[in-house]
Amino acid sequence: MEKIKRALISLTDKTQATAFVEVLAKLGVQFLSTGGTAKMLRDAGLEVTDVSTFTGFPEMLGGRIKTLHPKVHGGILFQRGNPEHERQCSEQGLEAIDLVAVNLYDFEKTVAKPGCTLADAIENIDIGGPTMLRAAAKNFKDVTVVVDPADYSQVLQELCASGNTQLTTRFYLAKKVFALTAHYDAAISAWLKRVPVIGNPYLQEESC
Repeated sequence: MEKIKRALISLTDKTQATAFVEVLAKLGVQFLSTGGTAKMLRDAGLEVTDVSTFTGFPEMLGGRIKTLHPKVHGGILFQRGNPEHERQCSEQGLEAIDLVAVNLYDFEKTVAKPGCTLADAIENIDIGGPTMLRAAAKNFKDVTVVVDPADYSQVLQELCASGNTQLTTRFYLAKKVFALTAHYDAAISAWLKRVPVIGNPYLQEESC
């Protein structure tokens, strides 16, 4: 297993994040990031490449489109050592993303706020985050995915020892991802079921 060289970091929960990324930087890991996380990395004196620079495609639609790009998902999903995958990545200029550390928009915290509207809730349904997490978890044989700051120490311990994580650790982390995304979708579904349809301004048809 090759050493981890590139990490995509996008964190809403920045608990222990600075210490985590500082160790990664000392190990020579390159960072991709967006928004507030990119600022956090730069404030810590670390070099970071904006995802929009990496993909050559700007963030748009009010932030709805940031990481949904083949250069991101191809870099996560391709199977290392698969000759056909390697060939296609070379042809399309896709570069490996070896570690994904992502938290999701806190939907449950948003809808728990007094006065939260359907429009507020909709804008706090994370799309790119779950997509990256699921991609990394699916490809756990090659990619380390971290959703919980409690796992930072284990990941760093293994990286410092060998430059990569153990396969059993990556499988454990992947299972945490699918448990998280299942809970996340269940929370969205449960809240939407309680939304009244009659009289809800967000559900009114626009007049021609």
